[in-house]
Amino acid sequence: MSSVRRERRFKFRGDVPCLDFVNTLAWRLTDRPVEYLLSYEDLLAWGRQASLLTLDEKEVLSRCAAMDPEEARGTLSRAFALREAVHRVLSAAIAGEPQDEDALAALNHELSGALSRLRVAPVAGDTYVWAWERGGEDDGGPLLERPLWPVVRSAAELLTSPKLGRVKVCSGEGCGWMFLDESRNGSRKWCDSRDCGNRERVRKHLALKRASDS
Repeated sequence: MSSVRRERRFKFRGDVPCLDFVNTLAWRLTDRPVEYLLSYEDLLAWGRQASLLTLDEKEVLSRCAAMDPEEARGTLSRAFALREAVHRVLSAAIAGEPQDEDALAALNHELSGALSRLRVAPVAGDTYVWAWERGGEDDGGPLLERPLWPVVRSAAELLTSPKLGRVKVCSGEGCGWMFLDESRNGSRKWCDSRDCGNRERVRKHLALKRASDS
């Protein structure tokens, strides 16, 4: 029997990387939240599926993690801390509450490190793009924190964008997933109308039926 673990498949309903990252913890508004990032390999799988890592980067980072499992575990802990910092900052913004200074400080700490790795890189012709530093053997190899850089950059861009006012929390009972509502009239209520939307419609239908039966 093969011992190779099947790669976890993620759902992307947030519409921007930082919200999809927040959503790697599901059902956070219940007493039994579901964690999707159970290992550093899950973090890499998420980054690849979110198009934040190339396949080559994912494979290189996977090999590096295998050689330094302690560092990989530490990076996963940083991922959790970043995820919760982003969630707390955005939750305060959505609710119109005073900002969580500790969460904002944690986000800015990760942002400082991430932006120091951002580079301008040439592409075909005379054009340039933003790119992330790729470590090599001469400078210690790629850093295991690489999947976090585009996440924290995405969070900073969203927080400083007019689109911040369009960040919502799914109306599905207990869901807690966040998404960017870019519908024309700002009426989106669900992370996915086919999932939480249908579940909520069924719940209301059953509630009405019970009420009528009684």
